Amino acid sequence: MQNTFKQNLIYLFLVLLFTITAIFISKNYYLIKSIQNTEQIENQIMEPKPDSLEKDIINEEINIRRKNSITKIVKKCSPAIVGIHVTRIQQYSQNSYLNDPFFANFFPPQIYKKKVKSSGSGVIISEDGLIITNAHVVGTNALEIIVTTTSGKNYDGEIIGIDPMSDIAVLKIKKRNCDFLKMGNSDEIIIAEWVVALGNPFGLFDLNFQPVATIGIISSIDLDFGEQQSGKVYQDMIQTDASINAGNSGGALVNVLGEIIGMNTFIFSGNQSSGSIGIGFAIPINRVKEISDELVETGKVDRGYDTGLIIQPLNPIIKEYLKINEKYGVIITDIKRKSSASRTNLQIGDVILKVNKKKIYKNHDIQTFINENFLRAGDKINLTIWRDSDIFEIALTLEKY
Repeated sequence: MQNTFKQNLIYLFLVLLFTITAIFISKNYYLIKSIQNTEQIENQIMEPKPDSLEKDIINEEINIRRKNSITKIVKKCSPAIVGIHVTRIQQYSQNSYLNDPFFANFFPPQIYKKKVKSSGSGVIISEDGLIITNAHVVGTNALEIIVTTTSGKNYDGEIIGIDPMSDIAVLKIKKRNCDFLKMGNSDEIIIAEWVVALGNPFGLFDLNFQPVATIGIISSIDLDFGEQQSGKVYQDMIQTDASINAGNSGGALVNVLGEIIGMNTFIFSGNQSSGSIGIGFAIPINRVKEISDELVETGKVDRGYDTGLIIQPLNPIIKEYLKINEKYGVIITDIKRKSSASRTNLQIGDVILKVNKKKIYKNHDIQTFINENFLRAGDKINLTIWRDSDIFEIALTLEKY
């Protein structure tokens, strides 16, 4: 009886011990699971979700694509672009008698002078500070030329040379180790290739010392506008739809290789606007290089020449006398002694019909042809001559005036 009681007591103790152990293990199991779940949740919060990771990758790709060839060449070429500010003297007259011809004989108009300021663009082309720009940016009677670089510093611009006919000028600043643009080859321009126009339109360069960049394509090439009333000659011009405005003159037209292929010069504007309508023109860089090299070497471009001929237009009386039916041509009335013309077969009374196949109608046409082709002393022209109903050609060498 007593043994049975002891066995029951031991059995009860073991059951109680098992129960307590089971409860302890169960509580620790759920505690461990709770801690593990908490860690998993924290890890999920810290680790990017698949959608978030994908967005980061896309944003990175977009950021890379933003930096294309255009943004790279603008960054590369911008330090070589400068703003040019010119102060010049301009003369003007004023008549207090309303330009009345009678009073003008007794009270001639008074001549006044005033300072005029203008701005334009320029391009550094050498490490030692040579700058190319348009001649009309520099103008005449310049009192002061200030060149502003992308560093924000101002430098006095020294005039190395100006060629009004080609509308090209060269300046120099006293600055070493300049960023400069490499000249490309304008003979290799491709129509519709991408280009960037860099310059100082409306003086905006002075606000942040960075050139304004506009993008477009080459619209056309080899456009001949001929000799202007101002005496400037615009031939073989490059047309672009990159926006060019007032102040862009003298700036750079660059290709996607970062080479300057033209100098921005003028635009066509609508009747109601003086701004860009997408038709701008640049001087091809090959001509700029030729002229600028000569300006650096000699300070000027010698365009003096002489044909040795005295000519006049054909009038009805001369045509009737010569029995010539041509509706164009000029007649030689005299030949200068010891001139290149005197050493040819040309004679007084000969009629010049054409110069290099181009018809001649009046005296100035020969000079215009020579100017538009930028010919100089030493160059030759081919004259188509009418003499006694015969037509033939004679080569004439231009000589120094």
